[in-house]
Amino acid sequence: MSDRQAIQISGFTHRNPVPAASRIGPHVYSGVLAGRDPVTQQTPETLDEQVVLLFDRFRELMDAVGGSMDDIIKITFWVLDYRDRAAINREWERAFPDPQSRPARQVMAAYLDEGTLVHADLVAILPERRVDGGGA
Repeated sequence: MSDRQAIQISGFTHRNPVPAASRIGPHVYSGVLAGRDPVTQQTPETLDEQVVLLFDRFRELMDAVGGSMDDIIKITFWVLDYRDRAAINREWERAFPDPQSRPARQVMAAYLDEGTLVHADLVAILPERRVDGGGA
């Protein structure tokens, strides 16, 4: 039996039989996440709104694996308009305010459907948890 664990997050839906993310040990890889409202499943019209929801999904995913945004090592964004990065940069700086401690990032152009203006996936490495054996 594999040590791989499928990670689900509330409101995450996918047309294919895949989880929001997968984890083996401290390694977490997400599938494609979108800026869709988790309650209504609607995609907002603006990139600003979609990016805010996308970063909410990052936080929710990291909570689900017992990590935090500090554990993310790379995020890849796919955008409809390759040069339209202001919304991403705004949320990026909010989520990662220390320029000396930010994940790697890549932004790529993509053909996206159903009103989606941005998709992303992330890679995180969770810190090893020390098991306290009762001694110092």
